[in-house]
Amino acid sequence: MITEQQYQRLMNEYAKTGVLCTAAMKAGMHRETAAKYLATGQGPQREKPRERRRPDPLTTIWPAAERLLVDAPELEAKGLFEHLLARSDAPPAQKALRTFQRRVLGWRRRHGPPKEVFFPQAREPGASLQLDWTHVAELGVIVAGQPWEQLLCHAVLPYSNWEWAVPCRSESMLSLRHGLQAALWALGGVPTKLQTDHSSTATHVLHRTTGKRGFNVEYLALCGHLGLEPCTINPSCPHESGDIESANGHLKRRLTTHLTLRGSREFADEAAFACFVAEVCTGVNALRSVKVAEERIRLAPLPATRYPEADESRVRVSSYSTVRIKQCAYSVPAKLIGAMVQVRITEAEVAVRHDGVEIVRVHSTAYDRRRLLPRASA
Repeated sequence: MITEQQYQRLMNEYAKTGVLCTAAMKAGMHRETAAKYLATGQGPQREKPRERRRPDPLTTIWPAAERLLVDAPELEAKGLFEHLLARSDAPPAQKALRTFQRRVLGWRRRHGPPKEVFFPQAREPGASLQLDWTHVAELGVIVAGQPWEQLLCHAVLPYSNWEWAVPCRSESMLSLRHGLQAALWALGGVPTKLQTDHSSTATHVLHRTTGKRGFNVEYLALCGHLGLEPCTINPSCPHESGDIESANGHLKRRLTTHLTLRGSREFADEAAFACFVAEVCTGVNALRSVKVAEERIRLAPLPATRYPEADESRVRVSSYSTVRIKQCAYSVPAKLIGAMVQVRITEAEVAVRHDGVEIVRVHSTAYDRRRLLPRASA
Protein backbone atom coordinates (compact mmCIF):
# COMPACT_ATOMS: atom_id res chain seq x y z
CA MET A 1 0.00 0.00 0.00
CA ILE A 2 1.28 3.47 -0.84
CA THR A 3 1.17 6.45 1.51
CA GLU A 4 -1.05 9.48 1.20
CA GLN A 5 2.05 11.57 0.34
CA GLN A 6 2.88 9.25 -2.55
CA TYR A 7 -0.68 9.49 -3.86
CA GLN A 8 -0.62 13.28 -3.73
CA ARG A 9 2.75 13.38 -5.47
CA LEU A 10 1.44 11.04 -8.18
CA MET A 11 -1.61 13.20 -8.85
CA ASN A 12 0.42 16.42 -8.92
CA GLU A 13 3.09 15.06 -11.25
CA TYR A 14 0.53 13.51 -13.58
CA ALA A 15 -1.38 16.78 -13.73
CA LYS A 16 1.85 18.59 -14.70
CA THR A 17 3.23 16.15 -17.28
CA GLY A 18 0.39 13.84 -18.28
CA VAL A 19 2.99 11.03 -18.52
CA LEU A 20 2.16 7.98 -16.41
CA CYS A 21 5.71 6.55 -16.21
CA THR A 22 7.25 9.85 -15.12
CA ALA A 23 4.60 10.51 -12.48
CA ALA A 24 4.93 6.95 -11.11
CA MET A 25 8.72 7.18 -10.92
CA LYS A 26 8.66 10.52 -9.07
CA ALA A 27 6.01 9.19 -6.68
CA GLY A 28 8.12 6.08 -5.97
CA MET A 29 5.69 3.40 -7.13
CA HIS A 30 5.23 0.88 -9.91
CA ARG A 31 3.61 2.02 -13.16
CA GLU A 32 0.73 -0.45 -12.79
CA THR A 33 0.06 0.70 -9.22
CA ALA A 34 0.02 4.30 -10.40
CA ALA A 35 -2.42 3.44 -13.21
CA LYS A 36 -4.78 1.83 -10.70
CA TYR A 37 -4.88 4.90 -8.46
CA LEU A 38 -5.27 7.25 -11.41
CA ALA A 39 -8.16 5.16 -12.70
CA THR A 40 -10.02 5.11 -9.37
CA GLY A 41 -9.13 8.66 -8.36
CA GLN A 42 -9.10 7.61 -4.71
CA GLY A 43 -6.21 7.77 -2.29
CA PRO A 44 -5.05 4.89 -0.06
CA GLN A 45 -7.00 6.13 2.96
CA ARG A 46 -10.27 5.33 1.14
CA GLU A 47 -9.30 1.75 0.36
CA LYS A 48 -11.19 -1.03 2.02
CA PRO A 49 -9.21 -3.18 4.45
CA ARG A 50 -7.71 -6.22 2.82
CA GLU A 51 -9.55 -9.43 3.59
CA ARG A 52 -7.67 -12.59 4.43
CA ARG A 53 -7.70 -14.89 1.44
CA ARG A 54 -6.59 -18.01 3.28
CA PRO A 55 -6.86 -19.43 6.80
CA ASP A 56 -4.29 -18.20 9.29
CA PRO A 57 -1.44 -20.79 9.17
CA LEU A 58 -0.18 -19.80 12.63
CA THR A 59 -3.43 -20.48 14.52
CA THR A 60 -2.06 -23.61 16.22
CA ILE A 61 1.29 -22.22 17.34
CA TRP A 62 0.88 -18.48 17.85
CA PRO A 63 -0.75 -18.62 21.36
CA ALA A 64 2.24 -20.64 22.61
CA ALA A 65 4.61 -18.24 20.86
CA GLU A 66 3.03 -15.26 22.65
CA ARG A 67 3.41 -16.93 26.04
CA LEU A 68 7.09 -17.60 25.39
CA LEU A 69 7.69 -14.06 24.10
CA VAL A 70 6.14 -12.55 27.22
CA ASP A 71 8.66 -14.44 29.37
CA ALA A 72 11.61 -13.89 27.02
CA PRO A 73 11.09 -11.09 24.47
CA GLU A 74 14.65 -11.48 23.20
CA LEU A 75 13.95 -14.91 21.65
CA GLU A 76 15.09 -15.12 18.03
CA ALA A 77 12.08 -15.59 15.75
CA LYS A 78 13.46 -18.38 13.57
CA GLY A 79 14.65 -20.45 16.51
CA LEU A 80 11.32 -19.99 18.28
CA PHE A 81 9.48 -21.08 15.11
CA GLU A 82 11.56 -24.26 14.81
CA HIS A 83 11.02 -25.02 18.51
CA LEU A 84 7.24 -24.71 18.22
CA LEU A 85 7.06 -26.85 15.09
CA ALA A 86 9.06 -29.60 16.78
CA ARG A 87 6.61 -29.68 19.69
CA SER A 88 3.34 -29.57 17.74
CA ASP A 89 1.74 -31.17 14.72
CA ALA A 90 0.96 -28.09 12.62
CA PRO A 91 1.45 -28.80 8.88
CA PRO A 92 -0.06 -25.47 7.72
CA ALA A 93 2.61 -23.57 9.72
CA GLN A 94 5.62 -25.36 8.26
CA LYS A 95 5.88 -22.99 5.28
CA ALA A 96 4.95 -19.83 7.18
CA LEU A 97 8.35 -18.79 8.56
CA ARG A 98 8.23 -15.31 6.98
CA THR A 99 4.69 -14.78 8.26
CA PHE A 100 5.81 -15.85 11.73
CA GLN A 101 8.81 -13.49 11.65
CA ARG A 102 6.60 -10.56 10.65
CA ARG A 103 4.15 -11.38 13.42
CA VAL A 104 6.91 -11.59 16.02
CA LEU A 105 8.24 -8.23 14.81
CA GLY A 106 4.77 -6.71 15.14
CA TRP A 107 4.38 -8.20 18.64
CA ARG A 108 7.73 -6.69 19.73
CA ARG A 109 6.73 -3.27 18.44
CA ARG A 110 3.49 -3.39 20.42
CA HIS A 111 4.52 -5.24 23.57
CA GLY A 112 8.31 -5.67 23.58
CA PRO A 113 10.82 -3.75 25.69
CA PRO A 114 12.21 -0.46 24.33
CA LYS A 115 15.45 -0.70 22.37
CA GLU A 116 18.65 1.00 23.46
CA VAL A 117 19.11 4.22 21.52
CA PHE A 118 22.53 5.44 20.39
CA PHE A 119 22.57 9.07 19.34
CA PRO A 120 25.22 10.16 16.84
CA GLN A 121 28.23 11.72 18.54
CA ALA A 122 29.05 15.23 17.37
CA ARG A 123 32.75 15.60 16.64
CA GLU A 124 34.35 19.02 16.85
CA PRO A 125 37.65 19.73 15.07
CA GLY A 126 40.60 19.90 17.42
CA ALA A 127 38.49 18.91 20.42
CA SER A 128 39.98 15.54 21.39
CA LEU A 129 42.54 12.85 20.73
CA GLN A 130 41.76 9.18 21.48
CA LEU A 131 44.61 6.84 22.42
CA ASP A 132 44.77 3.07 22.80
CA TRP A 133 47.14 0.10 22.53
CA THR A 134 46.52 -2.71 20.07
CA HIS A 135 48.23 -6.09 19.63
CA VAL A 136 49.80 -6.72 16.22
CA ALA A 137 51.16 -10.27 16.50
CA GLU A 138 48.89 -11.32 13.62
CA LEU A 139 50.89 -9.15 11.22
CA GLY A 140 53.73 -11.68 11.30
CA VAL A 141 56.43 -8.98 11.48
CA ILE A 142 60.04 -10.04 12.17
CA VAL A 143 62.24 -7.44 13.90
CA ALA A 144 65.97 -8.18 14.25
CA GLY A 145 65.30 -11.85 13.56
CA GLN A 146 62.59 -12.18 16.23
CA PRO A 147 58.77 -12.19 15.82
CA TRP A 148 57.27 -8.86 16.85
CA GLU A 149 54.48 -10.01 19.16
CA GLN A 150 54.11 -6.73 20.98
CA LEU A 151 51.87 -3.68 20.53
CA LEU A 152 51.28 -0.42 18.73
CA CYS A 153 50.46 2.74 20.67
CA HIS A 154 47.79 4.26 18.43
CA ALA A 155 46.32 7.80 18.52
CA VAL A 156 43.37 9.10 16.46
CA LEU A 157 41.61 12.45 16.02
CA PRO A 158 37.89 11.49 15.86
CA TYR A 159 36.84 14.44 13.67
CA SER A 160 39.24 13.90 10.77
CA ASN A 161 40.43 10.32 11.55
CA TRP A 162 44.03 11.55 11.44
CA GLU A 163 46.12 8.84 13.10
CA TRP A 164 49.61 8.01 14.28
CA ALA A 165 51.10 4.82 15.72
CA VAL A 166 54.45 3.71 17.14
CA PRO A 167 55.65 0.22 18.12
CA CYS A 168 55.83 -0.43 21.86
CA ARG A 169 56.25 -3.35 24.23
CA SER A 170 53.60 -2.81 26.87
CA GLU A 171 50.71 -0.68 28.06
CA SER A 172 53.05 1.29 30.29
CA MET A 173 53.57 4.91 31.22
CA LEU A 174 56.85 4.91 29.30
CA SER A 175 55.18 3.71 26.09
CA LEU A 176 52.39 6.24 26.66
CA ARG A 177 54.87 9.11 26.97
CA HIS A 178 56.65 8.12 23.78
CA GLY A 179 53.57 7.23 21.72
CA LEU A 180 51.50 10.26 22.73
CA GLN A 181 54.30 12.76 22.18
CA ALA A 182 55.29 11.17 18.87
CA ALA A 183 51.69 11.66 17.71
CA LEU A 184 51.45 15.27 18.91
CA TRP A 185 54.76 16.27 17.32
CA ALA A 186 53.75 14.59 14.05
CA LEU A 187 50.44 16.47 14.21
CA GLY A 188 52.09 19.77 15.07
CA GLY A 189 49.73 20.82 17.84
CA VAL A 190 47.78 19.82 20.93
CA PRO A 191 43.99 19.19 21.03
CA THR A 192 41.89 20.09 24.02
CA LYS A 193 41.27 16.63 25.48
CA LEU A 194 42.98 13.24 25.63
CA GLN A 195 40.55 10.32 25.88
CA THR A 196 41.48 6.80 27.01
CA ASP A 197 39.62 3.89 28.52
CA HIS A 198 39.93 3.20 32.25
CA SER A 199 41.50 -0.25 32.08
CA SER A 200 45.20 0.59 31.80
CA THR A 201 47.43 1.09 34.84
CA ALA A 202 49.46 3.51 32.71
CA THR A 203 46.69 6.07 33.15
CA HIS A 204 44.67 4.91 36.16
CA VAL A 205 45.10 3.67 39.69
CA LEU A 206 42.56 1.55 41.55
CA HIS A 207 41.30 2.95 44.86
CA ARG A 208 41.16 -0.10 47.10
CA THR A 209 38.64 1.32 49.54
CA THR A 210 36.04 2.41 46.97
CA GLY A 211 36.92 0.12 44.04
CA LYS A 212 36.89 3.12 41.71
CA ARG A 213 39.61 4.06 39.25
CA GLY A 214 41.17 7.51 39.10
CA PHE A 215 43.98 9.04 37.07
CA ASN A 216 47.43 8.35 38.48
CA VAL A 217 49.87 11.12 39.39
CA GLU A 218 52.30 10.45 36.53
CA TYR A 219 49.55 10.59 33.92
CA LEU A 220 48.19 13.84 35.30
CA ALA A 221 51.70 15.32 35.26
CA LEU A 222 52.16 14.29 31.61
CA CYS A 223 48.81 15.82 30.59
CA GLY A 224 49.61 18.98 32.55
CA HIS A 225 52.95 19.40 30.76
CA LEU A 226 51.36 18.95 27.33
CA GLY A 227 48.29 21.08 28.10
CA LEU A 228 45.81 18.23 27.68
CA GLU A 229 42.63 17.67 29.65
CA PRO A 230 42.45 13.96 30.56
CA CYS A 231 39.11 12.24 30.17
CA THR A 232 37.91 8.65 30.02
CA ILE A 233 34.90 6.66 28.88
CA ASN A 234 32.17 5.46 31.21
CA PRO A 235 32.47 1.94 32.65
CA SER A 236 31.04 -0.79 30.37
CA CYS A 237 30.61 1.70 27.50
CA PRO A 238 33.24 0.71 24.91
CA HIS A 239 31.20 2.37 22.15
CA GLU A 240 32.32 5.73 23.55
CA SER A 241 35.79 4.91 22.20
CA GLY A 242 34.37 3.60 18.96
CA ASP A 243 36.63 5.79 16.81
CA ILE A 244 39.90 4.40 18.14
CA GLU A 245 38.57 0.84 18.39
CA SER A 246 37.48 0.93 14.75
CA ALA A 247 40.72 2.63 13.71
CA ASN A 248 42.76 -0.16 15.35
CA GLY A 249 41.26 -2.71 12.98
CA HIS A 250 41.60 -0.46 9.93
CA LEU A 251 45.24 0.27 10.73
CA LYS A 252 46.17 -3.40 11.03
CA ARG A 253 44.44 -4.23 7.76
CA ARG A 254 46.25 -1.32 6.10
CA LEU A 255 49.60 -2.47 7.51
CA THR A 256 48.92 -6.00 6.24
CA THR A 257 48.33 -4.63 2.74
CA HIS A 258 51.54 -2.57 2.75
CA LEU A 259 53.57 -5.46 4.15
CA THR A 260 52.32 -7.64 1.29
CA LEU A 261 53.22 -4.96 -1.25
CA ARG A 262 56.61 -4.54 0.41
CA GLY A 263 57.37 -8.18 -0.28
CA SER A 264 58.92 -8.81 3.12
CA ARG A 265 57.86 -8.67 6.76
CA GLU A 266 61.40 -8.54 8.13
CA PHE A 267 62.97 -5.37 9.56
CA ALA A 268 66.54 -4.82 10.68
CA ASP A 269 65.52 -3.26 13.99
CA GLU A 270 62.64 -1.62 15.82
CA ALA A 271 63.51 1.80 14.38
CA ALA A 272 63.06 0.48 10.84
CA PHE A 273 59.66 -0.99 11.74
CA ALA A 274 58.67 2.32 13.36
CA CYS A 275 59.62 4.18 10.16
CA PHE A 276 57.47 1.78 8.12
CA VAL A 277 54.45 2.34 10.39
CA ALA A 278 55.01 6.12 10.22
CA GLU A 279 55.11 6.03 6.40
CA VAL A 280 51.81 4.12 6.27
CA CYS A 281 50.17 6.62 8.65
CA THR A 282 51.55 9.57 6.68
CA GLY A 283 50.16 8.17 3.44
CA VAL A 284 46.65 7.63 4.75
CA ASN A 285 46.63 11.00 6.56
CA ALA A 286 47.29 12.72 3.25
CA LEU A 287 43.88 11.52 2.08
CA ARG A 288 42.27 13.35 5.00
CA SER A 289 44.04 16.66 4.46
CA VAL A 290 40.90 18.82 4.21
CA LYS A 291 39.51 17.87 7.61
CA VAL A 292 42.98 17.72 9.15
CA ALA A 293 43.48 21.36 8.12
CA GLU A 294 40.28 22.23 10.00
CA GLU A 295 41.71 20.48 13.06
CA ARG A 296 45.13 22.11 12.95
CA ILE A 297 43.86 25.68 13.05
CA ARG A 298 42.16 24.89 16.38
CA LEU A 299 45.09 23.11 18.04
CA ALA A 300 47.10 24.65 20.84
CA PRO A 301 50.86 25.06 20.22
CA LEU A 302 53.26 22.32 21.30
CA PRO A 303 55.18 22.85 24.56
CA ALA A 304 58.76 24.05 24.28
CA THR A 305 60.15 20.68 25.38
CA ARG A 306 58.96 17.11 25.53
CA TYR A 307 58.05 15.45 28.77
CA PRO A 308 60.90 13.07 29.76
CA GLU A 309 60.40 9.73 28.00
CA ALA A 310 62.72 7.87 30.40
CA ASP A 311 62.80 7.38 34.17
CA GLU A 312 66.05 8.25 35.98
CA SER A 313 67.00 7.46 39.56
CA ARG A 314 69.93 6.79 41.88
CA VAL A 315 70.27 3.46 43.70
CA ARG A 316 72.91 1.80 45.83
CA VAL A 317 74.67 -1.40 44.76
CA SER A 318 73.87 -4.16 47.24
CA SER A 319 76.31 -6.57 48.91
CA TYR A 320 75.22 -9.13 46.30
CA SER A 321 76.65 -6.92 43.54
CA THR A 322 73.18 -6.13 42.18
CA VAL A 323 70.90 -3.14 41.87
CA ARG A 324 67.15 -3.38 42.41
CA ILE A 325 65.13 -1.56 39.72
CA LYS A 326 61.35 -1.80 39.41
CA GLN A 327 61.29 -5.01 41.47
CA CYS A 328 63.94 -6.62 39.25
CA ALA A 329 67.59 -7.36 40.09
CA TYR A 330 70.44 -6.45 37.73
CA SER A 331 74.07 -7.51 38.16
CA VAL A 332 76.85 -4.92 38.19
CA PRO A 333 80.62 -5.29 38.73
CA ALA A 334 81.48 -6.38 42.28
CA LYS A 335 83.90 -3.49 42.73
CA LEU A 336 80.91 -1.14 42.89
CA ILE A 337 79.36 -2.78 45.99
CA GLY A 338 78.09 0.00 48.25
CA ALA A 339 78.43 2.69 45.58
CA MET A 340 75.62 4.91 44.31
CA VAL A 341 74.86 4.48 40.59
CA GLN A 342 72.61 6.35 38.15
CA VAL A 343 69.89 4.32 36.43
CA ARG A 344 68.09 5.36 33.24
CA ILE A 345 65.04 3.30 32.27
CA THR A 346 63.32 3.38 28.90
CA GLU A 347 60.77 0.92 27.60
CA ALA A 348 63.47 -0.84 25.54
CA GLU A 349 66.46 -0.89 27.89
CA VAL A 350 67.99 -0.22 31.27
CA ALA A 351 71.31 1.65 31.49
CA VAL A 352 73.42 1.88 34.67
CA ARG A 353 76.17 4.52 35.01
CA HIS A 354 78.73 5.33 37.66
CA ASP A 355 80.45 8.71 37.64
CA GLY A 356 79.15 9.30 34.12
CA VAL A 357 80.56 6.03 32.76
CA GLU A 358 78.16 3.37 31.52
CA ILE A 359 78.79 0.04 33.22
CA VAL A 360 75.66 -1.99 32.33
CA ARG A 361 73.14 -1.78 29.50
CA VAL A 362 70.36 -4.36 29.31
CA HIS A 363 68.23 -4.59 26.17
CA SER A 364 64.85 -6.20 26.64
CA THR A 365 63.41 -8.75 24.22
CA ALA A 366 60.70 -10.22 26.45
CA TYR A 367 58.82 -7.83 28.72
CA ASP A 368 56.77 -8.59 31.75
CA ARG A 369 53.85 -6.24 31.05
CA ARG A 370 52.89 -6.06 34.70
CA ARG A 371 56.32 -4.76 35.75
CA LEU A 372 57.51 -3.23 32.48
CA LEU A 373 61.09 -4.49 32.95
CA PRO A 374 62.56 -7.94 32.20
CA ARG A 375 61.92 -10.57 34.82
CA ALA A 376 65.61 -11.30 35.08
CA SER A 377 68.89 -10.21 33.57
CA ALA A 378 72.54 -10.93 33.98
